[in-house]
Parts: sequence; structure tokens; C-alpha cells
Amino acid sequence: MNNPSASEFSLKDIVRILDRRRRILVTTAGVVFLLAVLACIFMTRRYKAVGVFELQKSSSDSLDLEDMMGESVGGASDSLSLNTDLDTLSSILQSDSLALQVIGELNLEQNKDFQPGFNPVEVIAGWITPEGPQDPSGASLANSPHRREKALKIFSKQLKVTVNAGTRLIEVDYSNRDPKVAAAVVNHLIQALIDYTFQTKYIATSQVSTWLEGQLGDLRKEDEDLQAKVIALQQASGIYGVGGTDLQGKPVVYSPTLDRLQESSALLTQAEINAVIKGSIFQVTKTGDAELISQLAGTTLMSTTGQGVGDSLSLIQTLRSQEATLKAQIGQDASQFGPRYPKLIEDRASLQGVEGQLDQEIQRISARAKNDYEIAQGTLKGARATYDADQQAAEKLNDKTIEYMILSKEAEEADDLYQDLVKRLKEAGILEGLQSTDITSVDKALPPAKPDSPNVPLYLALGVGLGMFMGGGAALLADALDNKIRGTDEIESMGIPLLGIVPQVSSTEMAGKIVQLDSRASEFGEAIRRLRSALLIARSGHPPQVLLIASGNPGEGKSTLALNLAVALAQYNKKVLLIEADLRRPVLQRRLHLKVTSGLSELLANQSVTEEPEALADFPNLYVLPAGAPPPYPSELLGATPLQALFDRWRQMYDFVVIDSPPVLPVTDVQLLIAQADATVLVVRAGKTTRVGLSRAYRLLVPHVKDPVQPAIGALLNGISTRSAAYYGYYGTYGYKRYYYRDNGDTNDQA
Repeated sequence: MNNPSASEFSLKDIVRILDRRRRILVTTAGVVFLLAVLACIFMTRRYKAVGVFELQKSSSDSLDLEDMMGESVGGASDSLSLNTDLDTLSSILQSDSLALQVIGELNLEQNKDFQPGFNPVEVIAGWITPEGPQDPSGASLANSPHRREKALKIFSKQLKVTVNAGTRLIEVDYSNRDPKVAAAVVNHLIQALIDYTFQTKYIATSQVSTWLEGQLGDLRKEDEDLQAKVIALQQASGIYGVGGTDLQGKPVVYSPTLDRLQESSALLTQAEINAVIKGSIFQVTKTGDAELISQLAGTTLMSTTGQGVGDSLSLIQTLRSQEATLKAQIGQDASQFGPRYPKLIEDRASLQGVEGQLDQEIQRISARAKNDYEIAQGTLKGARATYDADQQAAEKLNDKTIEYMILSKEAEEADDLYQDLVKRLKEAGILEGLQSTDITSVDKALPPAKPDSPNVPLYLALGVGLGMFMGGGAALLADALDNKIRGTDEIESMGIPLLGIVPQVSSTEMAGKIVQLDSRASEFGEAIRRLRSALLIARSGHPPQVLLIASGNPGEGKSTLALNLAVALAQYNKKVLLIEADLRRPVLQRRLHLKVTSGLSELLANQSVTEEPEALADFPNLYVLPAGAPPPYPSELLGATPLQALFDRWRQMYDFVVIDSPPVLPVTDVQLLIAQADATVLVVRAGKTTRVGLSRAYRLLVPHVKDPVQPAIGALLNGISTRSAAYYGYYGTYGYKRYYYRDNGDTNDQA
């Protein structure tokens, strides 16, 4: 036997399996759906109450210390801080302390949800793990570890806290059998959170105030010490603060040393300017040029000279004017009157006198300018000495001035900090009440009108989906574990020729032991007739005369098929002999109510047989040879020599011989009979014959056939449901919509 290569598993194969196992699929799906319906009916109705509150944005801490430190948070830090605050509040809402507070306030231990119930897991865990000491009698819930643990577990299981993304809102859900209790738990829990944050902030503000009061004493003493140091440094250095700041923001201070340095600097500058001016005048007067000296009178240099130099310059200018006038007069008179003119002589004498006076005045102004210059030099020297002394004193004062300014700044900042903290400390009492909590209730929880669970549509949908899934899985698993023959594909995949399929026979059709083959609407009858046709044309016009009907194990329907095949051949107007060769468990004589007293066992034992095979009343062309009395050794009897002679005689007497053989696997009888057969029909019972049994039976029969080149052995699949995928796969349709002739002879395509 050659097995063809296994084809790839496809969706069609899955559909075929599901259809073949649809009873398991439908049963499993129905059970799961029924469980879902029962769950919806008997599950406890639970009501979920929902409350929402908002976390408001907090601008500062309890004493506004952030403003004093210059801290500001924004952008990504704001978002991070908000997420942290929301997560913190969510964790606090689910804390054991708030849960115990709400359980105690609402007396939830008396609620049905908190009543103890039977839990097999807890019972088994209690056997394995020691429970520890029992709760003290009359103790509170907080002091009873076992009660507390159970109550907190039940409370947290029904509580759900959700932070709404992108908002400052937190949603609180609680589920309970009583809608009023569910709403009360949510509202009490939110109020407990508000009270908790109020107390926390109030206590924190009070602690900060108390701490600041202690710190202010030290800060005040430090401020006083700094002020004392500033005063001591002022007194030691001669520096005095006058209040206010300059353009650079530095405090304005006063020092006599600095004032003296400023005055000496101004005097030095004036002395230097005066010395330069006096020196310039002195250099001009040294030239003795009257014209040049007289020009000094019109410059700004004369504004800084003394009275004597100024008078001399005025006199020189006057003499110069007289000289110019006399020279002009002399020149005029000389050209008119000649050198002897008396007036001319008089004017010349006057000119000489003026020139003499001019020379004398130049000498005097030169002496005076020199004297002024020397005095200016002396004054400059004294001013420089004074300036140098004041500058040295100022340099010594500079370090003390810097120290004074730094110390003064520190003292001022310390005083500002002290004053600010005193002010905020006075406001702390008010802030403790005004900035107590940042939580605001948005939606107060109300008792719901409808239960939240069970969700009937969802449960029913899950029941259908899960039922179909589990049913499909159970069907596939059952098919994978089942080694029974279910369809034609399994037979053909084993390399065994398939002669046809025979549908299941109902109890009504089996009432007469012979199926109503004459009923043209009988699917069983049609299947037998198709088998008859397949056998008659099996060998190219030479149909087999002796047909062996065998099966692997008892109860697979071979006797019924052998009887009905013999009836079908007899209806073909052929003389047919039906031999019951199963000498161990004969059934035909009882089923057909035969009156014969002998059978095959008597013929093989060479005993005297007086009666020929009996013809059936309803089928005159059909003769039946029953098994006869069960012999002690059936195999030895079938292997006796008379068997061949009997079959030679029957081939001459009858057109067809149908042998109802014993099962192949339990006994070896059929291997002795197959040599007499021209064709063998191996009956396979759907849902009963195993793959291994079929393969073994086929391998046992093949070596004993007459023609090894063309072994006339084929399988017949018996007991197929007309609603199965195997039936559809063979005929291409489901059910009874087949082409038949009605009993009245009318043609119709539906039986």
C-alpha cells in the first residue's frame, strides 16, 4: 500500500473538520452560552458611583518663600510638577489610612460585600500558611490585623482611581451592591482627601512659622552685630554714610580726608595753571620788545596777573601810542618845514623823552613778571606737597572704605531679610487658613440608576464568541485525538480504493431487518445499487461472481450490507446465493426467520444435508445458506478440502455468490475464504473503525487475493450521516435534496 504525500493543511480542511465535529462545536458553544446566560441571571448586581475633583494650581508655598528666593517654575517643569502632584493624590486616595477611615465612618464591615464568604483558595492557603495570632476580641479594625487585611483587600478591589490625561481632574469610582453605599464611599473618600491635605498644609505652615520664630532671634542678633561693626568702622576711619546710592548703586559716604584731597587737588591744578601763565609773561617781558609786550594787554593771560604788571602794561601802551604820534608828527613837519623848524626840534626832544620812559617801564615790568613767576613757582611747590600728603592719606583710607561699603551692604541686606520675614510671619496665621487645600470637588457622586455589572450584552457576546472559540478548539482537539475513520479522504489517503459510501439507516428502515431497497426514495437503497453497479463494471465487462463482504471488527455492518447487496443483485434478475461464513456469531437465520435445519458448517463437515439453500419469499432469486451449528474449530473447518468443491458447484448453479465473512482482525477465518472470492468489499464503519484497524485489515487481506497484480479489494464507508461534511464531499450536497423518483413514478429532484 502506497501512502500519498500529505497535502498542506488548509482552511477548507478546518471547515471540514468543524462540520464533521459540529455536534461538539454546537454543544460546547451552547454550554458556554448557557453559562453566560446563567451568569447574567444569577450574578450579583453591582452599582458603580463616580466622583470627580480638581487639583487647583498652587501659586506658591504656605509662606510665599518661593518669591523671597526668586524661584519660578514654568514650561516643562510645570507639567512635570502637575503629573507628580496628580500621581501623589492618586496614591493617597488608594492608601490604607484613608480606606480605614472611610470603612469606619460608613461602618462598611456590616455591608454585604464585606461579609465573610466561603473561598476554597483561602481555605487551602490557610492550611498551608499559618495565620498567626488571632485578632483580639473587641479591638478596633485598625488593631485587628486579619479583619483589617480582609477589609482593605475588598475595599481596594472595588475602588478605581483614574487621572484624566491632559487635565487636573481625578476620577474616583467605587462599586457596591447598594448604589447609595457606592456614592457615599466616593464622597467620603474625596472629603477624607480634602481633610488630609488641609491638615497636612496647616501643620506644615505651623511648623514653618514656629521654626521661623526661632530663626528670627538669631537673624536679629546677627543684624545688630553687623550694624555695630559698621558704626565702629565709621568711627575708626572717619567715614560717614549720608544715605542713598550713586549711579552705580553704591551707598553714598562722606569722609573729611577725601574732601581735603579734593581741595588740595584743585589748589594744585590752579597753582600749575598760574605758574604756567606767570612763566609765559616772564618770557615775553625778557625779550624787551615793547611791541610784543604791549600785545599782552589784549590776551586772557593778563586776567591772572597782579596789579603792578597790569599798570605797567597800560603805561607801555600809552607810551607806545605817544611815540607813534610824535613820530608821525615829526615825519610830517620834516617834510614841510625842514630840519630847522623849531617845532620839529621840540617834537624830537619829546620823542626822546617818551622812548626813555618806555625803556624804563619795560625794565620795571620785566622785573615784576620775574617776581610774579618766582612766587607762582613757590606756590606750586607748596600745593604739590599738600596734594601728595592728602593723596597718601586717601590711599590709606581706601581699604577701610571698601570694607565699610561691603559691611554696610551686608548689614542692609540682613536688615531687609529680617523685616521681610517678620512681615510674613505676621501673615502666617492668616495663610494657615486661606491656603489650606488645593482640591475642589467637581462632580459629587450620586447613586446610579442602573447596575454597572453584569454587562448583559457584553457577557452574552463573550459567551457566543468564547463558546464558538472553545467549541472550535474542542472540535479540532477531538479530531486530532480521534483515530476513527470519519470520511472518505482518510480512506483514500491510505491508498485503499473506495467503492462508495452508505448512509446511516434509521430504526424505521431497519424494522424489517432488510432495508426497503424497493423504495426509490431510499438513500440507503441508492447507495447499495451504486455499490452493485461499481462491482458489476469493475473488471472491464467480466464482473466478479463471488463477492466477499468483510470488516475489520464486529459490529461494523457487514452482515446488513451483505444481505442488502445480495437483495440488490437478486433484483437485477440474477440468481444469487448468500452464504453466511461467520461460523462463530451467525445472525442471518435469526434475522430472516429461516426454517432450514442445516448450514455451511454441516456441509463442510461432510454431514448429510437434505435441504437446499432456502429462497426468500419476497425475493425468489435470492437463496440463503446460513452458518449452521457453530463448530468447535471454525478455522480448521473452513480450511478443509470440501470448501473448494462447494464453491465450484455454486459458481455453476448461481450467477452471484455473496459471502458474509467473519471479521478480519479477531480471527483468521476470512483469510481462508478470500481465496475463493473474485472481489472483496471491506466494510468501514464511520466513527467506529480506527485507522490502524483499517490499515491492518487491508494488509491482512491483500496477500491472499487471487490476482496479486489487480487485487479486487475495495473499501465501503458505512454509517455516514447525510448531514456530514463527508457525505457532502462525496455527493456535493447536504441532506435529502437529491434526485430520486417518487413512489408514484413522477420525476422530481427532491425526495
